[in-house]
Amino acid sequence: MRRRRLSAELRRLREKSRMTAEQVGDKLGWSRGRLTNMEQNKWKRPDPVIIRALANLYQASPEVTEGLVLLAKQSRVKGWWTRYGDVFTDAYVGFEAEASAVSTYQSMVVHGLLQTPEYAAASTRIGRSRSPQVVDRVVQARLVRQEILDQDDPPKVWCVLDESVLLRPAGDKQVMREQISRLIHLVESTDHIKIQLLPLEVGLHPGTAGSFTILDFANPLDPSITYIETRTDGLYLEEEDELQVHRDAWDDIRVMALHPDASADRMGQIIKKYE
Repeated sequence: MRRRRLSAELRRLREKSRMTAEQVGDKLGWSRGRLTNMEQNKWKRPDPVIIRALANLYQASPEVTEGLVLLAKQSRVKGWWTRYGDVFTDAYVGFEAEASAVSTYQSMVVHGLLQTPEYAAASTRIGRSRSPQVVDRVVQARLVRQEILDQDDPPKVWCVLDESVLLRPAGDKQVMREQISRLIHLVESTDHIKIQLLPLEVGLHPGTAGSFTILDFANPLDPSITYIETRTDGLYLEEEDELQVHRDAWDDIRVMALHPDASADRMGQIIKKYE
């Protein structure tokens, strides 16, 4: 997140100074694509010395310069998720950890922030044979990821689950009972987590294209992101028109879904299926 913010600020300062990327490259002796990669956040470890040089070239104020240098230093600090580089295949959890609001429609599985350890293990085993050690590693990472829900200023999580998610067994009946019970508990006991069930009887709806998550951030310098999970690296949509398409779909989906209280009642009925 900090590296993304730094990239955006560097581009804003360059444009304010009315310099092109080629002009900056000529003055600093850089290759044509180096600055472009920096402004598009295609870099790993921002160098504070280089950031200061750019800020000076753009004639930024001392306060702005020091702020950018500090941001560069902060962006080099590794987040907790880097300890699970074998589990997380892209940068999503880094963005999620900084989000002020997570709005998500899920059509296949319970969202990772809401899963029980047993459901997480069952979902990890699907698709290919994985050793017990790998499954344990994934579950551990998912539980650490969920700790943002218990912090002092947790993100607001609003999840719409397709009813088919809870009708599709994951593991044995006990796994499903515990998972549904957790969802009901979250609906009834938390203010920052809202869960709605989209019943099958609504028929076709704007979510038939698949699951997606919209991340919003408290800092106005951090644009919102729509995230779509894939089998490899996730897809991140940041253009305003792309975001609006998914916000419109999200609005339609949550209106069509049951109220959280009615959703809890429906989940109470579904859980009997697993007795």
